[in-house]
Amino acid sequence: MSPLSILDLTPIKQGGSVAATFRETLELARHAETLGYHRYWLVEHHNTAGVAGSATAVVIGHVAANTSKIRIGAGGIMLPNHAPLMVAEQFGTLAALYPGRIDLGLGRGINSDPATMQALRRIPGDMEEFPRDVQELLSYLRAAAPGQAVRAVPGENSNVPVWILGTSLGGAQLAATLGLPFAFGSHFAPDQLDVALAAYRGRFIPSAQNAKPQVMLSVAVVCADTDQEAQFHFSSAQQVSDGPLPPPIPDYEQKIDPQRLALIRKVMRHSLVGSPDTVGKGLAEFIARYKPDEVIVTSQIFDHAARMKSFELLSRIHPPGS
Repeated sequence: MSPLSILDLTPIKQGGSVAATFRETLELARHAETLGYHRYWLVEHHNTAGVAGSATAVVIGHVAANTSKIRIGAGGIMLPNHAPLMVAEQFGTLAALYPGRIDLGLGRGINSDPATMQALRRIPGDMEEFPRDVQELLSYLRAAAPGQAVRAVPGENSNVPVWILGTSLGGAQLAATLGLPFAFGSHFAPDQLDVALAAYRGRFIPSAQNAKPQVMLSVAVVCADTDQEAQFHFSSAQQVSDGPLPPPIPDYEQKIDPQRLALIRKVMRHSLVGSPDTVGKGLAEFIARYKPDEVIVTSQIFDHAARMKSFELLSRIHPPGS
């Protein structure tokens, strides 16, 4: 069985606050550690009213400081937003503070609006430098080469595990070429999943970090006592936009335009929603089809207690450390 991890999208809820989001993040991380989940990853978003996760390394440090054994990481750092040296220093610092527990997932990200790109000091086309920036970052995390002019202190020789995140063929090819593990965001961008996995596994070149391909796939899960209750909680995710996470709506699918519903179902088709029996069957089918080495689960549930329960029920269906 594939181990289970958690991707926390740090949602800010309607009527809520950033502080409340971070309190719930820490409570969920501690709960996940108790339940045996393997990793707890956090996101990076900017100028997004519904997401508290912008200073990702800071939040990782907070969660790591208040847990004891679960791996904490970035799912991920959008490298075009940062200088590779500074990312190496940040994660080298985290690795020194919390040895053996820090992961670094790297993404290319998407083009933001011009104002946000300017605020981040980004320029058009800088995403094209992602492969070069990844290799520069890797060089800072290894032992320094003789005569190396710039070193990451902390960071040097920390060998923080680096993952490539992606939703397309490009990320898969880069991860394969560099011999790095690959995490695919199938919970929100499933269209190129099959072709990306085939390319990654077929073109993988062994490296010092990985002797063979290592795949993590994301799924959205809402698990409750009944299918009807789970569908009710899932309606928050179905409504979500860039704004705060809305409360659930009863019978939401019967109240929206059929074309919009069809689009939601297409984009979110790797979502497992229902009772333990329903979710267990869906997860088993997902794993049998794609054969991931690990599954990372995300859950946009408005009610915090229901979100905690969803992850607890999932851990009973599929023991996270399997």
